[in-house]
Amino acid sequence: MYNLNRIITHLVLSLAVFVIYLPSSQAAKKNPYGEVSLPFKLYQIPNKPVYYILGESGVPGKDNEGHTSNAGFVVTKEGVVVFDSLGTPALGYRMIERIKEITDQPIKKVIVSHYHADHIYGLQAFKEHAKQAKIIAQQETLGYVGGDRATQGEAAQRRLVQRRKALAPWVDDNTYLVAADITFEKEYDFKMGDLTFEVRHLGPAHAPGDSIMLVKELGVLFSGDVIYKGRIPFLDSPETDVRNWLKGLSYLTDLKPAPTSIIPGHGGVGKDVSRSLGFTKKYLEFVVEAMKFGLQEYDSFKETYEKTDWSEYEDLPAFRASNRGNAYRIYLELEPEFF
Repeated sequence: MYNLNRIITHLVLSLAVFVIYLPSSQAAKKNPYGEVSLPFKLYQIPNKPVYYILGESGVPGKDNEGHTSNAGFVVTKEGVVVFDSLGTPALGYRMIERIKEITDQPIKKVIVSHYHADHIYGLQAFKEHAKQAKIIAQQETLGYVGGDRATQGEAAQRRLVQRRKALAPWVDDNTYLVAADITFEKEYDFKMGDLTFEVRHLGPAHAPGDSIMLVKELGVLFSGDVIYKGRIPFLDSPETDVRNWLKGLSYLTDLKPAPTSIIPGHGGVGKDVSRSLGFTKKYLEFVVEAMKFGLQEYDSFKETYEKTDWSEYEDLPAFRASNRGNAYRIYLELEPEFF
């Protein structure tokens, strides 16, 4: 009897060790692109098969390991649809791991909001570790990886060189740009499981290929960088078109029925379209009007910028990194109208 009890006790302890060891072993699985040390919390839209990851506010750097943008995914009965892939291959791989924690369904599609580094470097992980997935983006994005607009391709290579220094070891000599498998011009609609996905091109806005995705039956909108929340938007690019950007925001306001959950490219999730895009719209209009006023007064850019009251925005993340460049870009864009 004593021996039998010892055997039973030994088996119970062995099982307990196995149950504890298995999850910790999975959690310790090595990331082939470099370990992600920051919290990588997965959120869910209540009562909906929609999950998202929130980046930290600010400019990509070693302190945030390049984790500054949002991304998310939708689980259907036939597979998973991903929206954006985060800012490093390591983050993209971590996202794939989180998806596997939620579902056994394969990743079928990765929708790209636009080709900027903080949203696309994670595509490498999807290309190499989610091989069923098709990467889908608006056709203007082809130029970013050296397609039909060579200047964009050159800008992309410069950005990659910069990120290899700023985000080492998470971006290194083995990091490469991944082009879309499928491109579209104005819209890309599809059904998966019992859900309808509507992808619309609203660019050029923040970038030439800016696109949003609406999960129709769930009322969930993934906006990409058409909507920013809680940080200064980035306008300092020759591809930025502020007037068209504002038209895109009006399009989102007019959606019927209105989405009830809005996941922006940066910042927290909202429940009301007008409120969610309110900050972006107000900032864009403010910069345009400030630069327009300076031009009307025949002031130089330096004079215009220094006379503008930036107090409402100066304490926000990315203000020092982006605001002056944003204003200068808009000043140059408006200048031909006054001279």
